[in-house]
Amino acid sequence: METMRAYKFRIYPDAKRQKEIDDAISMSQRLYNKLLEKTINAHKNNPDSKISQKTINQFLNAIIKEDKSYLQLYAHVRVDIRNRLLRTYQNFFRRCQQKKAGAKIKAGFPRFKSKDKFNSITHIESNGSFRIQKGRLRVSKIGTMRIEQHRNIIGNVKNMTIKREGNEYYAIFTAEQIISSPKIEDINPVGIDMGLNNFIALSDGQTIQKPKFFKKREKRISRWQQIVARRNKGSTRREKAKYHLQEEWKHVTSQSNDFMHKLSDKLAHGGYTSFAVEELHINNMVRNHRLAQSIQNASWNRFINMLSYKAESAGMKVYKVDARNTSKECSDCGAIKEMPLSTREYICDRCGLRMDRDINAAQNILKRATLGQRGSHAQGENRKYIPTGNANELKELRTDPATAGEAPNL
Repeated sequence: METMRAYKFRIYPDAKRQKEIDDAISMSQRLYNKLLEKTINAHKNNPDSKISQKTINQFLNAIIKEDKSYLQLYAHVRVDIRNRLLRTYQNFFRRCQQKKAGAKIKAGFPRFKSKDKFNSITHIESNGSFRIQKGRLRVSKIGTMRIEQHRNIIGNVKNMTIKREGNEYYAIFTAEQIISSPKIEDINPVGIDMGLNNFIALSDGQTIQKPKFFKKREKRISRWQQIVARRNKGSTRREKAKYHLQEEWKHVTSQSNDFMHKLSDKLAHGGYTSFAVEELHINNMVRNHRLAQSIQNASWNRFINMLSYKAESAGMKVYKVDARNTSKECSDCGAIKEMPLSTREYICDRCGLRMDRDINAAQNILKRATLGQRGSHAQGENRKYIPTGNANELKELRTDPATAGEAPNL
């Protein structure tokens, strides 16, 4: 099985290389905006025409002919800018078609990129324009700098991105790998419900809570947001304040990613043989303004992506099911009842089932994924009372060939 993996390493450019990187990113941002301006004018003149790669190439050549300074950018970096804009328009036209078909989404016309939103350049091919040798990274048009390569890159490197995060710089290599996944018999599937009270609830009765990383630093983030808002645009003091704000957000994001990586790894090696999750539509969910921030901080889709690639590498599948009424439906008899968010326990009026609402939803998710062919959890057999407040931590288990498929002792 072919798969793409990304390797992210910290790089340490000196003052000269740092200026070269910053200038390249700034020039790329201006080139992107100029291309977007020309395509917008072309679209206004002929709204029925689509912006193709050929059209953007013509605009790119015209811009370079007008201003030769853009030739300072490496050729593949210019091609990547064209590809970024092309993908943006392709997504825009796709959303337009979905909206015409009745989908309740915003088309979202392509926007200009500010300096804060454009922070990377990409060499789209490994053709000798970059290489690592003796702990140093050499990049064409930029120079050589120290790289902290903490692990080997496995596979065929396809491209390299230099990204600026605050005052730090990173090199991200994308490599194509061929992985031979083991064949695992799907005899111990599990359903996973994503929530705010419990980060995840498993159909076997476990609930896992996510530490409130954002809440712990909310006051510090709010303070720096106020400082940035008060200071004059373009001033040095405003840029310093923005740096502090970026550092606060970076700290929260790193903590959240670390938690989700460890949790998804434990699930993938915890004795389960497949996973069933909800197909979430975050854009629709955040319309509830009282819960929007909590939903975004939960990073459900990011966790599902982490779990998916780790499970697939281990030979397991992740099934996505319709999330409609998973919390309202009885996992035993299928009755539907209204469940406000304040009600944390599901009590069925028809069959008398009592269960934590999130675990009930997880069992419904598993039931939909397995189509009623798996056994106890899938069909609601051997109904039992599962109280709230189950264990909140997964024990670190490793799949053993001799015990693979057995229910983990969690």
